[in-house]
Amino acid sequence: MPLFFRKRKPSEEARKRLEYQMCLAKEAGADDILDISKCELSEIPFGAFATCKVLQKKVLIVHTNLLTSLLPKSCSLLSLTTIKVLDLHDNQLTALPDDIGQLTALQVLNVERNQLTCLPRSTGNLIQLQTLNVKDNRLKELPDTLGELRSLRTLDISENEIQRLPRMLAHVRTLETLSLDALSMVYPPQEVCGAGTEAIQQFLCKESGLEYYPPSQYLLPVLEQDGAENSLDSPDGPTDRLCREEEEWQNRFSDYEKRKEQKMLEKLEFERRLELGQREHAQLLQQSSSQKDEILQTVKEEQSRLEQGLSEHQRFLDAERRRLQEQLKQTEQNISTRIQKLLRENQRQKKSSEILKSLENERIRMEQLMSITQEETENLRRREIASAMQQMLTESCKSRLIQMAYESQRQNLVQQACSSMADMDERFQQILSWQQMDQNKAISQILQESAMQKAAFEALQVKKDLMHRQIRKQEMISEQRWALSSLLQQLLKEKTQREEELREILTELEAQSETKQENYWLIQYQRLLNQKPLSLKLQEEGLERPLVALLVELSAEHYLPIFAHHRLSLAMLSRMGPADLAKVGVSEAGLQHEILRRAQELLDAARTQPELLKPPEGGVLPTAPEELPEAVRPSAPPAELLEVQTSECVVCLEREAQMIFLNCGHVCCCQLCSQPLRTCPLCRQDIAQRLRIYHSS
Repeated sequence: MPLFFRKRKPSEEARKRLEYQMCLAKEAGADDILDISKCELSEIPFGAFATCKVLQKKVLIVHTNLLTSLLPKSCSLLSLTTIKVLDLHDNQLTALPDDIGQLTALQVLNVERNQLTCLPRSTGNLIQLQTLNVKDNRLKELPDTLGELRSLRTLDISENEIQRLPRMLAHVRTLETLSLDALSMVYPPQEVCGAGTEAIQQFLCKESGLEYYPPSQYLLPVLEQDGAENSLDSPDGPTDRLCREEEEWQNRFSDYEKRKEQKMLEKLEFERRLELGQREHAQLLQQSSSQKDEILQTVKEEQSRLEQGLSEHQRFLDAERRRLQEQLKQTEQNISTRIQKLLRENQRQKKSSEILKSLENERIRMEQLMSITQEETENLRRREIASAMQQMLTESCKSRLIQMAYESQRQNLVQQACSSMADMDERFQQILSWQQMDQNKAISQILQESAMQKAAFEALQVKKDLMHRQIRKQEMISEQRWALSSLLQQLLKEKTQREEELREILTELEAQSETKQENYWLIQYQRLLNQKPLSLKLQEEGLERPLVALLVELSAEHYLPIFAHHRLSLAMLSRMGPADLAKVGVSEAGLQHEILRRAQELLDAARTQPELLKPPEGGVLPTAPEELPEAVRPSAPPAELLEVQTSECVVCLEREAQMIFLNCGHVCCCQLCSQPLRTCPLCRQDIAQRLRIYHSS
């Protein structure tokens, strides 16, 4: 019979328990434990390996089963790389896989009450193993690689056939508990083994030439550490914090992409393994069909052999019957020839009376003898015929019984084969349906997780955009507030200064009372504008022409006095940063970066065209008229001419002109029409600054 007919079939209760545990492990809120103990398993199912790999299980419990090997066909230990606790006690394991060292995250390994005869050398690669229990096995020795288990704390080797400990065990400095059979030990001696773990380690260290230290002085490496570092705000300001947050979001997005790719790879691996399982099931189906054909062929051969045997036995019986018939005929012929001879002898002896009498007497006697022999012959013949017929009847009964037994056996074999094939078909259909359900569940779970991750990422991205937008608005509002406050302070200072100057001018005009002048206030205001300190004028005239044009282009000409005061040049700007410009007095962050960028571009262009940085020949001349000589200085008009001369806006021709454009000094637009203008409507010069005119009642 094939091998799969001899395997023990799990009970219905064990099969239901296995299904329940597998479904429980695949639920969304399940923990990191997969418990398939007490399920009467002869091998670990493929679905358990796939579940541990996809769901990152950490504890695998398979005790109290019928396992003879840890790994079934087409499975790899790489599916259990996340397992930290592996419980295999109360099974029938004869050996562990040679590549068990691939389970680098394993911390607890329990193989108690099995049939292990040796441990693989790769056990030394389990660098995080803390508990190893090999109690009640058939071990005769331990591998030297156990000395590489630098995190081992508990070792139980009792109820085995071990008589010697490896000397390399002295290198396990973290060993706290060692359980063994002291009475059966040869090395170390029994008295040392009976003294406890510390005495054994001291003995092994002394034998290896090492100095003994207690396990309490060795700290095990931290296996897991969950937590995140608290992020602090940088003193460089919100811009650096935004950069860091942007980098963090980029890192998170890249991690999400990596995890997504990993999930896709795991999905492909799961599909590949599922396809391999389906191929194996197809091969099993093919093998079962071939085995069914072989069984039917053997049944047919047995039937033909039995029929041939029956035919040969029937021929043998027929031949035996013919032989007996021939023997009977031959006996009858011999008896008849003897009778004829006796009759002839009697006829010869009829001549004499005596002979006749004697012959008569002899004849009488012979007749008596013949009657007796004939009766005996008849009886013998009857007995032989009866025995032959009885033997034939017994042979026919035996052949009939053999034929009936053969028919019943053949029917039993056919029924058994049909029932086994039906059970196998039902089992394969059930396995295929389970696999299809597992595949559909895994695919739906992966799709649901990807959708949830996508929604979470979109929500985080929206939240991030809102935060960035709020931060930009706050920055813009703070910059505008700062600019407005500085502008307000500057205007207040200028207002007080202009009021004082106007008071002085009014007192002077009242004293002098010179001739009429129509543009008196405009000329006086132009005088005040031209009364800059001589040093500041010289400094502004000494600025580089590209730098002045750059500030004018960026609408930052009000920073010309600051640049002139600090004697800044394009070469100096190339070595400065935004913080340096902020210290000088340029407060707008966007303007800082734009000035530095444009200055660097001008320097790069000047390397190819050096004439761009030539010093100016005559300096920047004001467009407003120069201060008039003392001889033609206008005097205050009469009181009747001191009334304000009003003019209408040249743009809308409706409202009164209220704004003064600098540097040209024209008053030609109202406040609403002057906002979008960049050049003066009269002289077409660039507007550097706008001042509002207020008329007192």
